[in-house]
Amino acid sequence: MRAGFRMILEAEDGIAVVGEAGTGAEAVAAASAVRPDVVCMDVQMPDMDGIEATRRIVADPSVDAAVVIVTTFDRDDYLFSALSAGASGFLLKNAGPEELVSAVRVAAAGDALLAPEVTRRVIERFAATGVHNSGDPSRDGAEGQRVAYVPPETPAVRTPASAAPIVIELTEREHEVLRLVAAALSNAEIAARLHIGEATVKTHVSNVLQKLGVRDRVAAVVYAHRHGLA
Repeated sequence: MRAGFRMILEAEDGIAVVGEAGTGAEAVAAASAVRPDVVCMDVQMPDMDGIEATRRIVADPSVDAAVVIVTTFDRDDYLFSALSAGASGFLLKNAGPEELVSAVRVAAAGDALLAPEVTRRVIERFAATGVHNSGDPSRDGAEGQRVAYVPPETPAVRTPASAAPIVIELTEREHEVLRLVAAALSNAEIAARLHIGEATVKTHVSNVLQKLGVRDRVAAVVYAHRHGLA
């Protein structure tokens, strides 16, 4: 399987395979040694599974790699454990070569990617349990509060302090970008749709994530669906 992945990826312009690993422990060591931009990670491996290996790679300050889980097993426990560990994507091994290449490029660009088969389950799970936040308790639910979206043209409704929601104000352009992110468009596609530069899109996406208090695009999509923005 690794040999097949290497052949597919090395045939693409701009992609170099700089290392391989057969176990989770080897993957952690290799990531630290070669510092790749993207790691394609299996789940079931000897010594250390891919979920724990992902957690360690993401937590290593010397490694700035996006991890894409590539697995045979379409299981919810793997999916949500991988996202909680910090994975940037989840792809099934039955995906075509072009999907693997796209996943690597998307992850390298700083975007999140989910196989179409699992996207709806992610949205439903997070919509039922709450948006995955960035760890700042003041952002979501610290005092039983709910995050409220208030469009920029709509005045915030003030309520008693004990029940006051956290008001998140997105600009009109950020609102547009959030809708397009929720529609699963890439940064390049959003740039083309809005007739702006891709770097500008990245800035808007970063601002949206910061204002919503979420870690990644997946959580932003969940937020958009929960609040009727998508």
